[in-house]
Amino acid sequence: MVYKIRKVQVATGIFLVEIPAADLTVLCACPADTVKHLIKRGLIIGTERNGVPCETGPNAILLSDELLQNGQFSNMAEFPVLQMFYRQGLILPNHPNNTGVRPLLIGSTEQVMVQMKYIFRGNYGLVSVEEMTEAGASATMAREMMRMKLRFAFGKIRGFEDLIEARMVENSPVELRNGAWIRRLAINQFEFSFADERVTVDLNLRPEQRYESPYPLGFHQVRREYFGVIHSGEGDGWDCERPCMASILMYQGKFYLIDAGPNLLGSLTALGIGVGEIEGIFHTHAHDDHFAGITTLMRGGRRIKYFSSALVRASVVRKLKALLSIREEEFHHFFEVHTLKPEVWNDLDGLEVKPVASPHPIETTIFIFRTLTGDGYRSYGHLADIVSLSVLRQMITDDPTQPGVTQDFYEQIVRRYVRPLTIKKIDIGGGMIHGDSEDFHEDRSGRILLCHTALPLTAAQREIGSSATFGSTEVLVSSHIDFVYRAALDHLRSYFAQVPEHLLFPLLNNPVVSFNPGTIILRDRETHSEIWLILTGSVEGIKVPQSHHCVITAGGLVGEISGLHNAPSTMTYRATSFVQALCIPHRIYLDFVKKNHDLEEFKQLHDRRMFLQGIAIFSEEIPAARLNALARALTSRDCAPGETVNLDWKVLRLVRSGSLEECIGDETFLAIGSGEVFGEDEALFDIPAMFGLRAVEATELFEIPGEMLRDIPIVRWKLFEQMEKRRKRLLHAHPLGLATWNWGEECVTGVRRFDRQHMRLFELGGLVIRAVERGEGGEAIARRVRDLLDSAVIHFREEEMIMRKYGVPEFKEHGKRHRELLVSMDGIARKIESGEENPDRASFAALFTNWLVTHIMVEDRKYGRFLNEVGVY
Repeated sequence: MVYKIRKVQVATGIFLVEIPAADLTVLCACPADTVKHLIKRGLIIGTERNGVPCETGPNAILLSDELLQNGQFSNMAEFPVLQMFYRQGLILPNHPNNTGVRPLLIGSTEQVMVQMKYIFRGNYGLVSVEEMTEAGASATMAREMMRMKLRFAFGKIRGFEDLIEARMVENSPVELRNGAWIRRLAINQFEFSFADERVTVDLNLRPEQRYESPYPLGFHQVRREYFGVIHSGEGDGWDCERPCMASILMYQGKFYLIDAGPNLLGSLTALGIGVGEIEGIFHTHAHDDHFAGITTLMRGGRRIKYFSSALVRASVVRKLKALLSIREEEFHHFFEVHTLKPEVWNDLDGLEVKPVASPHPIETTIFIFRTLTGDGYRSYGHLADIVSLSVLRQMITDDPTQPGVTQDFYEQIVRRYVRPLTIKKIDIGGGMIHGDSEDFHEDRSGRILLCHTALPLTAAQREIGSSATFGSTEVLVSSHIDFVYRAALDHLRSYFAQVPEHLLFPLLNNPVVSFNPGTIILRDRETHSEIWLILTGSVEGIKVPQSHHCVITAGGLVGEISGLHNAPSTMTYRATSFVQALCIPHRIYLDFVKKNHDLEEFKQLHDRRMFLQGIAIFSEEIPAARLNALARALTSRDCAPGETVNLDWKVLRLVRSGSLEECIGDETFLAIGSGEVFGEDEALFDIPAMFGLRAVEATELFEIPGEMLRDIPIVRWKLFEQMEKRRKRLLHAHPLGLATWNWGEECVTGVRRFDRQHMRLFELGGLVIRAVERGEGGEAIARRVRDLLDSAVIHFREEEMIMRKYGVPEFKEHGKRHRELLVSMDGIARKIESGEENPDRASFAALFTNWLVTHIMVEDRKYGRFLNEVGVY
């Protein structure tokens, strides 16, 4: 059958739209591992053109309007774009597929701009000597790194605006190419049309949906060792059968990730390891196949330790900042940061680690780990994304003004790579930026593992090194300690912090039981005689009629509430991986609580904890001890119908019963009902609330101090996601409001001179919009954009001067944002003047809204409160 448009579902939430006559194949949504899904479905295949090997694949990407859905990134365009550029050959010199037609990046102005910045950082990392020295490099080291980086970049750091063509889709239909059109139907819903055919694409995930893994991993039960390595990934970013190169280090029964690639949660679940069991991560670099899973760690119940060199962390943080549009300081709210000194042994409570810089297009380190035993050191080396020595040799130059490396640097790298170790895991991906197994032919390490390739090993490679399968373990130092019981004691200490340790032993002196994946531990409405303390793996709690779902990991209790009340269970609990749990008889637990607590108070506390677990914000990963602390801190408040709720408090509010409505002035936006939360902008992010709230009926609220939530990563993450959705809803709710630049109270900073200047910027932005509407020429529109820019320059200068004078926190970061905005708009003006841009009203309204309105509503209103507090109005 001949078709004009064809839609193919690639995987959950991912589609491909083909319009052959327009020479257009659009990938719709691009979460992590999308390229692997396309390869697996046969939608990317190897071929050749004019005798040149290459791949097929999409030449355009439609971005999701929602960057985050159900805790996962919907847009990670780095690898899909790299596949277009290099594996299809769309930008390779003299390649038959390089016709000069650039790939398309399609979506809202906000998401297109975000992805451009994120791909840029993913491709280059730190991009100047200044950024490197700011991150801690010496001037000499920074210059040498920049020379090497420029050689990898073929002599020039290029903005992706030169390589990708953007199509901003807002409220009007947009022609993509050759008569193919797209229009937005609603948030995340689009219609493609060509000639007389149409297809619609819905990129929204339902609440219970997640982006799926392209490969099955099965289930594995891992023994906790004193010092060992679990192999959790041996493939590369194109291997559709295996996870990307990664390992999990075990030391004294604790787990440390080495990198965080795509589908990290799936890998951990397959290994029977809960996110809450991860002690820390050692990070080699920020390419997506080693970075994309970092959000899984940002959704834990506590801050996980983050170990890296200062330069790698700076590169990672800048990429994350580009992707999430957050301040660099936010990283510290999600991770407990530990900076490792390069080229020396760093002692981490007996585990020694040496990070060693390795040549790569972005800042990269290899890691060597060791610990002392009775017969000397046992060591493990993780050499991810190294470079072939033959490629590095070609970079040698004696001219310090030219891109490249010195002979001394080359020899230093050779010595680093071939250092003998007990076990060494190496990248053999080949090509311009990956390693070569031949470089290790004479390596005298005890065991060499060959990884980071999608290809089967050749005979020559098999002669050099071994391969490993997912879930296999290398034990360097065996354990004679039962780390599972030790973890049980640690959890009980945390949960019953006021109880002397010797009184915990009646609870501890019980059997540890194992559950296979998929086993129901406790059914809804079932009575039981045991309470289970989860020690390894993860358990889901399910209540279908109420669509209630929660996740319990190490340190959580199953059956506690119903056990205390001597009542049937109110949920079904089911193992999602191999699970080990301490099985405590109900009578022993109840007797312990009676002796050490007021039983009625303890029951009331746990009723409140169950209320918290019934709210999506608190339903995953949070340790039981932390949930108890939050439950104790809850205070109750009643609101009469029509009462306005004051949001100038640093508290998060939870609706226990009744309902409220969001409003700005007399305009109502959304109802907030039982089980929902609000006030996160004030409580966690120090942003004055955009909305007012009124009680629709008699309403009971719970309040939690925001300070208690700031360093619970998963709560912070979910509330950030919620705040962004509310902000977008406000912007989309004003097609004739903000888009035409009407001033509103949601933009007031409280500093009169700046509010007047902001109003003037709104007026000038409105003049640009109207000039576009009237069809004025590019020169006239560019002149009005220049007027806006000139006023913005004056305003930004005065704003920064006042912020500096009164010591506003993060004023330097605010100034950087100003410079980014000015550079962005100057580029737009230049393109209009040169005729490259063909302005339309919808695109400009969206661009200016993202550029200035959002900056004022979110970032400027934060400093306004600070200045008001020091007497500046």
